[in-house]
Amino acid sequence: MSLLSEELRQKILAYVPRYPRKQAVTLPALHLVHDALRCVPRQAIEEIAELLDLHPAEVHDTMSFYGFFRDENNPLGQTRLWVCRSLACMLRGGEELLAYLSDKLGIAPGQTTADGKISLEFAECLGGCDGAPCVLVNDEHRMNVTLDRADQLLDELRR
Repeated sequence: MSLLSEELRQKILAYVPRYPRKQAVTLPALHLVHDALRCVPRQAIEEIAELLDLHPAEVHDTMSFYGFFRDENNPLGQTRLWVCRSLACMLRGGEELLAYLSDKLGIAPGQTTADGKISLEFAECLGGCDGAPCVLVNDEHRMNVTLDRADQLLDELRR
């Protein structure tokens, strides 16, 4: 039985004409699977490889190169919360924000809360220096997230 839905398979295959070789679709395929399943299980790696005429090791190599992807032993929560650690964010309280959120959530960066709602991560730069300290909630930038706004953010994410 296939882990990837037919819809997800078709989304992956829709990328093939956009690239000169099927291998180039590996990264978009991993993103699609990761977004849908909140991780990339071993079986998904095998199915992506089959779709793209690759060896599973080639897909795994791409996946393991990037720190973005999670495997089935460490899936993402419903919400991925990235805290920026760039120089601009650090100077405006980014490190303290990360420590505060980690303490409030009871997890270290790279972990997910026990209820599976929030995964806390840090990033070296989120490209929001003008709104430092900034965070990324899934794919949405939030600017000027100071300690006094952190509890409000957590309340929103827990709902």
